[in-house]
Amino acid sequence: MAYIEFKDVIKAYGEGDARIHALDGASFTVERGELAIILGASGAGKTTALNILGGMDTATSGTVTVDGIDTAVEETQLDVRRRVGLVQQNPDNQLVAGIVEEDVAFGPENLGIEPAEIRRRVDAALKAVNMYEYRDHAPHKLSGGQKQRVAIAGVIAMETMCIVLDEPTAMLDPRGRQEVMDTIRYLNREKGITVILITHYMDEAVQADRVVVMDGGNILTDGDPRTVFAQVELLKRHKLDVPQATELIYRLNAAGCSISGTPLDEDECVKAIAEYLKLG
Repeated sequence: MAYIEFKDVIKAYGEGDARIHALDGASFTVERGELAIILGASGAGKTTALNILGGMDTATSGTVTVDGIDTAVEETQLDVRRRVGLVQQNPDNQLVAGIVEEDVAFGPENLGIEPAEIRRRVDAALKAVNMYEYRDHAPHKLSGGQKQRVAIAGVIAMETMCIVLDEPTAMLDPRGRQEVMDTIRYLNREKGITVILITHYMDEAVQADRVVVMDGGNILTDGDPRTVFAQVELLKRHKLDVPQATELIYRLNAAGCSISGTPLDEDECVKAIAEYLKLG
């Protein structure tokens, strides 16, 4: 069984003619330890899916399970929250205390963890996101990237094995984006934490193990980054971008070249063009 499974999930709002489906039979899985990125235009159902996974909403029909636990069953929702931590787009909506270490301790305190264990978890979580030296600082005085890392530390301190992030870099400058993505990659690769991330940045999407593309509340395509981004015309029809390297090769081929492969970054793009020029 997959660690996370969405099966025929529908989320509807309203009644009668005004009824709309934010999710319309969505089905996909995420394996333990994967870094999965969800793409989709506005209104595709991405945030709705993550809110259901994180226990902040429930599906109208279908099932969402985490480690075999149904997220819709009230008696086991605490078990789900022990496994899944949600990081929102705007860290200011998630930071609740006046001091960084108190904010990170908030989640474990609500789980009823013993004080000595909370102390250990807070220190370890802040060190994991490289924010330990800021433990006595006021969160509102930190940069956007630092705030987001504190929010992630709060989830780590709860010792969840899955972190769900809803566009965590959308409001950050390039440096802040890099700080957050470095933290996410470290937690996934070094700590084995399952990560599900919504983003509009293609340079972030190419770092994933899997890319899930949503449209109209359902799954448009799903696979490793190279497989997904090879479908340039499909993605464009659904108002989605592809990595710049992929876009360049696509346009060159449309202009009459015959460059093979689906490069995802600058180095791969340069290599593909060089090989084509040698053949020419």
